[in-house]
Amino acid sequence: MGANGILFLHLAGVLLFVGGSIAAAVLRVAAMRRERPSEIALLLRAVRPAVPLVAGGLVAAVGAGFWLADRLGFALSGTWLTLTFVLIGWMIVVGAVAGRQDRATRELAEQLTLDGDAPNGGLGRRLRDPVNLLLNASMLIAVVAIVALMVWKPGA
Repeated sequence: MGANGILFLHLAGVLLFVGGSIAAAVLRVAAMRRERPSEIALLLRAVRPAVPLVAGGLVAAVGAGFWLADRLGFALSGTWLTLTFVLIGWMIVVGAVAGRQDRATRELAEQLTLDGDAPNGGLGRRLRDPVNLLLNASMLIAVVAIVALMVWKPGA
């Protein structure tokens, strides 16, 4: 496959990665604006299909990116690539932590839905937990930083 085909695969992976990340963030913010557990549960359940898009897009983008870097003669030791790998590592670790918290919040919303679907302060506090919000925001910032590094390749 030529460099253009590899670039297409890389960009397709990036689009899935970024699009899935944005979809998950928008759905989570929408859930924070709701009071009824059934609505919150619905929105948090809608995040679940975005997770494989993010993961699959990341795998495709990284795999095709390595292939493209090799084809174009980019050194894998470049600062921009090192920073990208650090950010990807951050996202994997933080995604696992924040994902567990978000799953527990979704499960609470589902249980509260079955128990009468009345607004619940504990659920609202979980949705607005500052640590979880910071973790989720840091992943979105990492996505933007990775795209910026790929576009501008500082130090390349």
